[in-house]
Amino acid sequence: QVQLVESGGGLVQAGGSLRLSCAASGRTFSNNAMGWFRQAPGKDSEFVAAISRNGDTRYTDSVKGRFTISRDNAKNTVYLQMNSLKPEDTAVYYCAATTRTYLRASAYYSNEYPYWGRGTQVTVSS
Repeated sequence: QVQLVESGGGLVQAGGSLRLSCAASGRTFSNNAMGWFRQAPGKDSEFVAAISRNGDTRYTDSVKGRFTISRDNAKNTVYLQMNSLKPEDTAVYYCAATTRTYLRASAYYSNEYPYWGRGTQVTVSS
C-alpha cells in the first residue's frame, strides 16, 4: 500500500519557521517528481512547490524566497522549509507524487499527481 505521510505542521507566530516532511512508504518515490499543495478554509487547493528527481524546483510566486523544497532520496522523504511565515500561509499542506521524474508544465496542477498524503495543518498567528 502506497502512503505519503506529512508531518511538521503546527502553530507558529508570523515571521516564524516550520519544516514539513513527507515520508513515503509502500514504494520508493526517489525517482518521482514530488509536490506540495495547500488548502485554506473556504478556498481551492493551491500549488506551493515541486521538485524533480534531480532537484529542479518550481514555486508559486507568493512563497518564492521564503519556502524551500528539497528531497532526500535515500530516506524517501521530501521537505518543505517555510520561513518568514505569514497568516495567509495558514492552510492544510498536502504532499503529492507524480509518476514522472521531471516537472512538466502541468506540475502546477493537482491532476498531475496521482498520489497524495492526508495533510498537515499549518496555522500562522498574527
